[in-house]
Amino acid sequence: MTKHWHSNKTQIYWTCKALAQGRTINHMDEIGEVQGWRLGAIIHILRHQHKWPIETEYRGPERIAHYHLPSACDWRGLSFPRSAKGLRKELKDMVPIPAAVALGRGDNAKGIEHG
Repeated sequence: MTKHWHSNKTQIYWTCKALAQGRTINHMDEIGEVQGWRLGAIIHILRHQHKWPIETEYRGPERIAHYHLPSACDWRGLSFPRSAKGLRKELKDMVPIPAAVALGRGDNAKGIEHG
């Protein structure tokens, strides 16, 4: 088989990073940013093998799938595919830990707000 029938490391890494950063992504984003063609397959793997709670919204008359994680989802609790394991360090370096988590209040680590 040719290479473009499989998701490569760059596509999987990009998908995990985009979703963990709170982005909503679609197939055109993947094509434009990493020249990928397998976003649906990557989403399927993340949902079923790694239990990511990815949500899908179909937009426009073409019903294009747009994927995102729920706002309450904390990437630190997700299982990453082997090709995206190194992403944890990159995300930690990019995203400051919320003050409540740093102080040991674990509920906020899941994005739960108390009022």
